[in-house]
Amino acid sequence: MLQRASNANQYFTHWVTAAPESRELLALCLRKLRGLNKVRIIDASFVWTEPHSKRIKVRVTVQQEAFEGAIIQQSFEVEYVVASQQCPDCAKSYTANVWRASVQVRQKVPHKRTFLYLEQLMLKHSAHKETINIKEVKDGLDFFFAQRNHAEKFVDFLSSVTPVRVKKSQALISMDIHTSTKSYKFTYSCELVPICKDDLVCLPIKLAKQIGSIFPLALCHRIGTSINLLDPNTLQTADLPSNTYWRAPFASLANATELVEFVVLDIEPLGEQSGRFFLAEATVARASDMGVNDNTYFCRTHLGAVLHPGDSVMGYHLTGTNFNDPQFQELENSSTYSSRIPDVLLVKKFYARKKKPKRNWRLKRMAKDEGELLPKKADQDRMDADYEMFLRDVEEDVEMRNTLALYKAENKKEADAMSMTETDLDDDDEVPKISMDELLEDFEDLQVGE
Repeated sequence: MLQRASNANQYFTHWVTAAPESRELLALCLRKLRGLNKVRIIDASFVWTEPHSKRIKVRVTVQQEAFEGAIIQQSFEVEYVVASQQCPDCAKSYTANVWRASVQVRQKVPHKRTFLYLEQLMLKHSAHKETINIKEVKDGLDFFFAQRNHAEKFVDFLSSVTPVRVKKSQALISMDIHTSTKSYKFTYSCELVPICKDDLVCLPIKLAKQIGSIFPLALCHRIGTSINLLDPNTLQTADLPSNTYWRAPFASLANATELVEFVVLDIEPLGEQSGRFFLAEATVARASDMGVNDNTYFCRTHLGAVLHPGDSVMGYHLTGTNFNDPQFQELENSSTYSSRIPDVLLVKKFYARKKKPKRNWRLKRMAKDEGELLPKKADQDRMDADYEMFLRDVEEDVEMRNTLALYKAENKKEADAMSMTETDLDDDDEVPKISMDELLEDFEDLQVGE
């Protein structure tokens, strides 16, 4: 008996592909016969059978020495029965609701803030409505689609909102040899730039000169279709296009998880303004050094409009910090730029909040399949911290808030902390609040009678 795949000329001995009456099929038939190793095969050929009879006949001629040089030769026919069986590729093609295209979105950063922002953009623009499944994996998400054009549309959406590098691959599922019709699965690999908002980057000196002669040590203040950089010492801005970055990619020098809290001792505006940034000179001290030593740091900052003496501010402490980065070492060895490296680089004002603040707004979340990567308690705590940091960014950044869809909080006593937050009017007055005019009604939750 020969086991053959139902929709292809594949026979089961580790699934060998063999055409009808081919040498491969003849060798497969001979291997099925027992005892041929004891005789000498003189000839083997196929005998014609009806193509749809599920039968294969082979005429075999063998020789063997009997005694004292006498040789016996005999010819006989062997009939094989062909039994249909699904090979792994056929099983995939017959599976119901199977995906035809997948988009693998990856970003190698220690937090999920970028994916939380992308999630809100997808919800606002309904970019995920054609997906049949969303799976959470390490360093990103996998989106599965039933049609190839849906996946390509989703990739175009990603390219329109964030710097991304796309690679495409395809795998053959099945092929009809009679009509030459082939079925493929397509996979799109989308790698996001490993630089996020509020990250500190050190540009190669040559690249810094190409994008406007900005100081190589810059702050990423926004991620759009390109990387928007800011020099806090001069308020100079520059845009790093996605294709320029991917020609010579580099990682961020420090990310938002390494921010240090400082206290503003004195601040003096310099009168220079660029958009929402105001240049000022500030004297700050680390919050952990207050009452321990008298170390203070003098720096320039772009936060002159929001900082006042006594405020807390988050920034990067560069003095005494060792960075294992070739671009930063090149900057330190440069006679032109080494003297301009600041001791402290301030990023954003820090607002003291409660551990679990209540808000008058909420964000929607997408239903994702966690798969086999069920989060541990430590991972869940990290995800909660990332989501809380993202909510604070939404409150403090007006430009980001204008690109998202915020909804009024539901009037429920029990709510999921990852998907909903409520309001508290007794919070500190300095904490940024979102007015009710910016919030939308969620019509899916409204129960309207006929």
